[in-house]
Amino acid sequence: MDVLISADQIRARLDGLAADITRAYEGKPLTVVGVLTGCLMFVADVVRRIDLPLRVAFVTASSYRGAATTPGALTIRDDSLPDLSGRHVLLLDDILDTGRTLTRVVTHLLDRGAASVKVGVLLRKVGRQEVPFDPDFVGFTIPDRFVVGYGLDHDDEYRHLPYIGVLPGAGDPAA
Repeated sequence: MDVLISADQIRARLDGLAADITRAYEGKPLTVVGVLTGCLMFVADVVRRIDLPLRVAFVTASSYRGAATTPGALTIRDDSLPDLSGRHVLLLDDILDTGRTLTRVVTHLLDRGAASVKVGVLLRKVGRQEVPFDPDFVGFTIPDRFVVGYGLDHDDEYRHLPYIGVLPGAGDPAA
């Protein structure tokens, strides 16, 4: 597997992202909402670097099933969300791919009463967006490759890797 982004590069970039987020939310009641399951590593590492009081919550929004490498119908589950009324929400996700998931989840959180919703993504994939969407915070911009590691998976494997790697042959247009 080719390493696209090393563990050291991820650590260094998260320091900068967290500093930007801290400045953006200074003095505001912040709730960080992660999109499970891919965001797990990203959320854990970012919230430890944000120098503000905050709440952490999660939603499940999935359009991939099993070994699929192309998205299907989106399902959102928010059973564990706290009351968002008057809270500023930072939605964190592992990857901006088509933009459909993030667009729907942002609307969902605003409908739940969030005062505002900004979005941070670890990865922004070039050439895959189907709907206009610009995240507020971006870790890395990557080419249209199927990537795994640091929370991202293929058929629930590879999430544990400390880096982002390109999985050859898994729906990868460059394979």
